[in-house]
Amino acid sequence: MSAPWHLSPEALQQLARCLIPTGSADYAALTVMSMAAATYLSRGVLWDQPDPYRHLLYERPQLKMGGASGTNAHQETRNIAQKLAEADKNIVVFWGSQSGTAEGFAHRLAREIALRFQQSTMTADLSDYDPDSIREIPNSKIAIFLLSTYGEGDPSDNTAEFWDWIQKAPDESLSNLRYCAFGLGNSNYKFYNRVVDVVVQALDQRGARSLLSIGRANDAEGTTQEDFISWKDDLFAACRTQLGFEEGEAQYLPTLTVDEDESLEPIDLHHGVPDARDPSGKVSAQCSVIRALPVSSARQLFSTADRHCLHLDLDLTRQPEFTYKTGDHLAIWPGNPDVEVERLLQVLGRTDRRHVPIVIRSVDAATKVKIPTPTTPAALFRYYLEIGAPVNRDQVLGLAPFAPTPEAKAFLLRLGQDKAVYADFLRRTHVNLGRLLQLAAPGQIWTQMPLSYVVETMSPIQPRYYSISSSSVLSPRKPSITVLVASSPVPESPTELIHGVTSNYLLALSEHYRDAATGAHPHGLTYYLPGPSDALEGGQVLAHLRKSKFKLPRLANCPLIMVAAGTGLAPFRAFIAERRQLQQVGRDVGEMILFFGCRRPDEDFIYREELEALQTALSDRLRIVTAFSRHEETPRQYVQDRVREHGEDVIRLIEEGANVYICGRAGMAREVEKTVGQAMRKTKGWSDGEWNDWSKAFKRKGKWQEDVWG
Repeated sequence: MSAPWHLSPEALQQLARCLIPTGSADYAALTVMSMAAATYLSRGVLWDQPDPYRHLLYERPQLKMGGASGTNAHQETRNIAQKLAEADKNIVVFWGSQSGTAEGFAHRLAREIALRFQQSTMTADLSDYDPDSIREIPNSKIAIFLLSTYGEGDPSDNTAEFWDWIQKAPDESLSNLRYCAFGLGNSNYKFYNRVVDVVVQALDQRGARSLLSIGRANDAEGTTQEDFISWKDDLFAACRTQLGFEEGEAQYLPTLTVDEDESLEPIDLHHGVPDARDPSGKVSAQCSVIRALPVSSARQLFSTADRHCLHLDLDLTRQPEFTYKTGDHLAIWPGNPDVEVERLLQVLGRTDRRHVPIVIRSVDAATKVKIPTPTTPAALFRYYLEIGAPVNRDQVLGLAPFAPTPEAKAFLLRLGQDKAVYADFLRRTHVNLGRLLQLAAPGQIWTQMPLSYVVETMSPIQPRYYSISSSSVLSPRKPSITVLVASSPVPESPTELIHGVTSNYLLALSEHYRDAATGAHPHGLTYYLPGPSDALEGGQVLAHLRKSKFKLPRLANCPLIMVAAGTGLAPFRAFIAERRQLQQVGRDVGEMILFFGCRRPDEDFIYREELEALQTALSDRLRIVTAFSRHEETPRQYVQDRVREHGEDVIRLIEEGANVYICGRAGMAREVEKTVGQAMRKTKGWSDGEWNDWSKAFKRKGKWQEDVWG
């Protein structure tokens, strides 16, 4: 081994003299080097700090469940066959749900199968289990799939992994699997119930055996509940005839316990703030955490006294981790109105014990608690349950055993057993749980109804999503939303109104914001605006952000075709304003045409002055084409009619590379697509097949985008 390298003492002294700075250039260089070293050493402390929410991108949604279920989700198996064996369950009800409806159906179905047929049954979030383990479910078990479809035939967020597997997995045999399936969809969308159809086709191709035909719900007809009940009846018939299950009298057996615990202190309780780990029942990488956001300004957009549309600006200044992009969504978590909270507390005899702590626990380890616990009845009814939702026929029948009088029981049985009687009842009366209990037994307290039944049968409250109507370029810390306030009359009782939960909550907040002393909701509704533990004092709302694919093209000179009706104008307000800003800084912006429809120009043409100013500023870069459906001076027109009139311009812009955007109700979007298809086929001489092929390719490129609902 050679000797180590070294310098003599004289050489070291000479080197040191060379390193001593002797002039301004040396000192400047030394300063720069010192700053560079300090900058590097402070990385991750003073700059380039890691995103504290980055870990959310890598966490499975099922690990985010709140509540105390007696189990730790991340330690549970992701093998569904193993889970069925461990929990000794014969039937699993899988659910894929975007808004919570399919999840609610799954819990209802599992509970009723257990009660009617004494079959041990569990529900399963599809994202909780490895889809490949479905192959291992033995022939002695039954799998039931309840799957929702939304948008352009898309699966729910929690179905994504299963969806990929069912379409891409090798053709492995599923001959051991016995199953049945029910889909939730809306025929206003082009790909009505596509998810359940694709899944069933794939299962059948791999040898799985279906017990009965696919069931399909159609929300466009308002028959989702009845469609599910009808399919469920067919399923129960199959259970009796094909599976040989013996049916007994259904008696209530709780899957949850709700116990008072007065030893708990207020600091131990959930007072109504949604679990930050559990927005919408799941947390995905697309959603931020939930925070209290101040409402910095609020104003009315309609000029009529009987209809309301709000523009709200929110302030992100105190939430530096909150960032949005133009086209994203903002979710508002509402509170229920005081009148409904008090009604339910009173009819259940909980008025004097509204603030007594309650602990919700699962009786069965396979059942998860969906409500943050411990909490109080007041918080439960105000912030955690959809107590204003209509009661379905299954729920009506389920209430009968708890009736305080024979007359009330007979009333509920008659209502729940006859579809026609129930439909007629709904045409004349708006009923939620509290109202139905009062109608069935006026002046009575339902002392026999356990709180566990209410928690089990009512859906957890869900946030409502609004397209952000501001540009993140122009207003990065103050996103705005546009809210149509929903208050619709009961068909045969027009003086009785059904109030939308979140929009009326925001209307009450905006009126209070406008005038804290005299501002009041026009229909007299009141809400506890200070919020859970007074966390929303000063005009704040609980909210989170959700990413969207509804985005402007990267190239500013790309032409835009925008079609909107009503509050569907919201994201286009942001798009156009951002294009104007680009023009002001010298960028060449593409030609834009906006088709907008509303009732009357002097009533609900929202942002009219603002749009006209933008049209003037953008000159030939923006054209606004309006359609008024109830204007006395012009024939009734809808946006699809105006798209047809301007078909040549629409096709010209598409051929020049335009992006097409549609925002509003799904039925409108379907009609617009049909109109564009007719124009393209006529101009190009295409067949239906050629149009369909072109349309699919156009959408795959992201050139046709929709942000639609209902």
